[in-house]
Amino acid sequence: MADKFQNKYRISPARLQTWNYGLAASYFITVCTDNRQHFFGEIVDEKMILSTIGEIVENEWTKTLEIRPDMNLELDAFCVMPNHFHAIIIIGNNEFNHGRDAMHRVSPNDNTKNNESDTQHDRDAMHRVSTTQTGNNFAPQSKNLASIMRGFKSSVTVAARSINTNFKWQSRFHDHIIRNNIEFQRIRKYIIENPQNWMKDKFYT
Repeated sequence: MADKFQNKYRISPARLQTWNYGLAASYFITVCTDNRQHFFGEIVDEKMILSTIGEIVENEWTKTLEIRPDMNLELDAFCVMPNHFHAIIIIGNNEFNHGRDAMHRVSPNDNTKNNESDTQHDRDAMHRVSTTQTGNNFAPQSKNLASIMRGFKSSVTVAARSINTNFKWQSRFHDHIIRNNIEFQRIRKYIIENPQNWMKDKFYT
């Protein structure tokens, strides 16, 4: 299952340059430790056993909704692994992206079918964004996916370094815009089953 997503991550500079990452949509994110060091715990019998720093990662992620109530966020599946973190985060309609064109916001309760009309819907939405939302038309840079990840990584770093001064994240994070419910469910399954598939994982070291 892991192989299905290895080529779908986008590192920050390679992101879709015409996509506004403050738009209402569902995002699959992955962030790794520097040099993929095992700060977060270990896999034992296909289960993740969190270290103290791993617990910090989990706790800081769950605080995201509390810290950013004005962005109308939802947290779905997430998983702390020995050297990386996976999550699905949903940015909903809010005062910063209101009225802007976007792909439909995919959530686990959607009954969206992966058919031709959905594919056309996605293409049309991406076209609207690419042709109408460039330059300064984007939402405030403090109200987007990158700002969420900066805050999360920063808070983890501060707490983690009180335990291990060598703790460091990889400078970038990987993202993927989830385009329909079938893809949403596949990615969710991948995240949940990540500890079971650790030996086959892209980030296994």
